[in-house]
Amino acid sequence: MISYIIRRTIAAVILLLVVTAVTFGIFFLLPRLAGQTPDQLAAQYIGKNPSPEDILAVKQNLGLDKPVYEQYWEFVKGIVSGATYDLGPTTAKCEVPCFGYSFKNHIEVWPQLVDRLPVTISLAAGAAVLWLLSGVAAGVISALKPGSVFDRAAMGVALAGVSLPMFFTGQLALLVFSYQLEIFGRTYVPFTENPSQWANTLFLPWCSLALLYSAIYARLTRSGMLETMSEDFIRTARAKGLRERKVVLKHGLRAALTPIVTVFGMDIGLLLGGAVITESVFSLPGIGQYAVQAITDNDLPPILGVTLLAAFFVVLCNLVVDVLYATVDPRVRLS
Repeated sequence: MISYIIRRTIAAVILLLVVTAVTFGIFFLLPRLAGQTPDQLAAQYIGKNPSPEDILAVKQNLGLDKPVYEQYWEFVKGIVSGATYDLGPTTAKCEVPCFGYSFKNHIEVWPQLVDRLPVTISLAAGAAVLWLLSGVAAGVISALKPGSVFDRAAMGVALAGVSLPMFFTGQLALLVFSYQLEIFGRTYVPFTENPSQWANTLFLPWCSLALLYSAIYARLTRSGMLETMSEDFIRTARAKGLRERKVVLKHGLRAALTPIVTVFGMDIGLLLGGAVITESVFSLPGIGQYAVQAITDNDLPPILGVTLLAAFFVVLCNLVVDVLYATVDPRVRLS
């Protein structure tokens, strides 16, 4: 098991380096291939009517006058050892890990990501608990009673949840429960300041995300359980006289967990990288809203930082999923 985890960890590190190189190439190589000059790229960070001196300073700070591979090396080196940027009369020190420096806001990218990460983690964790419990439970019950009223109703709600976009269900929930009934708050409060207000503010985003994702998990669990409950080992377990609850939960559900674990790991990784639509709809100061603001301002370093952080979470969650595979199914360790 330890050797399996080590192999998967090394593979994850290599994959993360590849993702970092591809992401960096998209932001710095493709514009050059499209015909943009280093001066044009540097002018995007300055604003209206930039002077030649300002363009030259930004070009040198970002290393836009260097080959792309040297720029990438400087970026990777900055992550592990920090970087210093010459701003003319002053210098800006970007501490480790340096994910870039926003020349428009004159602030490091990494502290901004760290400040906003608890909001995104709170949103993703709370919603994940709701959609996992409700989705899997609904899928199991529907599979045990196919064609029943509950099965048809649950799959109907699941179809509606998948079909309705977040910007519709989120805005509708805000209109009814926050503006008209005034049950839930609209301003995010950190958990350390007021836990009850924190939960009150995040309840609507949790439910909105859970409605979307639990629908997927309910349909996935139902199809997996219908296939599993007809297998020979299920009939054998029943023939041994095991209780139906144990047959369903220990044998049936466990065998159907593999696709659920896969999707769950991907969903959590993507959400930790920023729930852009949800955070924008509910005005949550998380990583997704930070990315939207950076795109609006055409601020490249924050966009690159958010992209790499999201890639890190996806790779990390896939590593956890691989380990869970080996825990749920020992045959995976031999593959």
